Formats: sequence, C-alpha cells, structure tokens
Amino acid sequence: MPGLIGKKIGMTRIFDDEGVQIPVTIIEAGPCAVVQVKSEESEGYSAIQLGFGAQKAKRASKAEVGHAAKAGLEAAPRLMREFAPDNGEEYEVGQQLTVEVFEAGDRVKVTGRSKGRGFQGVVKRHGFKGRPASHGHSMSRTPGSMGPGTDPSRVIKGKKLPGRMGGTRTTIRNLQVVRVDGERNLIFVKGGVPGARNGYVLISK
Repeated sequence: MPGLIGKKIGMTRIFDDEGVQIPVTIIEAGPCAVVQVKSEESEGYSAIQLGFGAQKAKRASKAEVGHAAKAGLEAAPRLMREFAPDNGEEYEVGQQLTVEVFEAGDRVKVTGRSKGRGFQGVVKRHGFKGRPASHGHSMSRTPGSMGPGTDPSRVIKGKKLPGRMGGTRTTIRNLQVVRVDGERNLIFVKGGVPGARNGYVLISK
C-alpha cells in the first residue's frame, strides 16, 4: 500500500496486556480517496495521489473542484499528496483507503513539519554547552570565537550558528503501530511524531 494522510491528534499512554505503559501518538488517518493514478505513459512517472479531508466549496479553486469531481468526490480534498505505488498492486480512482491497511506491529515512517521555534541561539538550537554564567557573565550563551586566524581568516561554511529553528519537513522512521481503531480512523504509534497538534502527517510502511 502507498500510505495514508493523517492529522496528529496528540499524545497519551496506553497499557499492554502485562500492564506496561506505552507512550503513543494518536493520528487520525484517512479515509483517503485515490484522486489520481499517475503512470509512466501519461505523466512520465508512477504515483498514487491521495486526498484527505474536504474543503468548503467557496475556498476551493475551480481547478481543485474539477479535479475532485473527475475522481467522483463531492468536495475538493483539503490536502493532496503523492505516494509511490506498490509493485503489483493496482488502485482505482475514487477508491477509499482506511486505517485498515495498517495493523498492530507494523513498522512505519511518519513525515510532518516540525514545530517552528523561531530564531534561537546556539545553546538551544545546537546544544552548545555555553560559557560560565556566574558573576554576571553577560555572554554566557553566545557561540564565542569562531573564525580561524590567519589561514583561512574567515568563518568556514556550515558553522553552527544562531538562526531559525524548526518548521522543516521531518521524517521519523521505524515507528511501531501499537493499535488501530478502524471505527474512529485512529492509529496509535509508539513514541512521538513531527509537528504540532492538528498538523498533517504522511504515514507509510
């Protein structure tokens, strides 16, 4: 299966049969409609385009509405993403993919946009130790001297410096599916996943 688009609900904990607590992230995944099946002959590459959620008609463009109508959908999806298809598995336009494609014990990768932290210094952004903070030291969280001397007498590219932190596309691999709730379209994934609550994520095996 190609994968699913979901929305991060938040984190909680559940208990297994032996009473051991497991920290999990709850993701509302699907149902995702197959909006388009791309092939080598027509588009030049193979992909499955999935849609998640529904937009209000007044907020969707005519192109989005027409694209969704061609797939037999009543409303334009709120989010559309492409997934690489599985070898040998065929999908039809309008087909609905649900959380039932996953089961407890599966290993998945989850992609999302990490939380934006704004402009941060090197201590928070890169984990620098910092300098002594006692006796009113005014520069305890600054990076300190960084430019080499006579040769090459410049700051080397790639130096860890203060700057914007977070807000980037992030993927965490090898996460374990602990539980699947087909009635409520929920997937319980062990550990944390990128992004804030109500952020969109992509889940694939």
